[in-house]
Amino acid sequence: MGLIFLVFGLNMLLSFLPQPPKPLPDGATAFAGALIKSGYLFQLTAWTEVICGALLLTNLFVPLALAFIAPVVVNIVAFHVFLAPSGLVVAVVVLAINVYLALAYRRVYRPMLAARVKL
Repeated sequence: MGLIFLVFGLNMLLSFLPQPPKPLPDGATAFAGALIKSGYLFQLTAWTEVICGALLLTNLFVPLALAFIAPVVVNIVAFHVFLAPSGLVVAVVVLAINVYLALAYRRVYRPMLAARVKL
């Protein structure tokens, strides 16, 4: 999972992977264009992917990286469910890996998810 996010995050910043031969549907293109035109959200997502991917690969701050990458994963799945179904298989695989890792680290998340915390 770390390698996936590192490579695709870097690709968002540097555009080194070839573009798919089939163009994206209109809604997907409009959504991606809006992220880019926002002036910050595309870069924020790309850097989040790069940093979290690197943290996962180096096994540093894994629970934190998983918490930061989770909203990105949800957005990737929603993007492919609603706008570009052709990439749904990869999105579901990434979601499954993310859920598996979150469950593996559930002991770490348990205090964060407590309704009331005693100091």
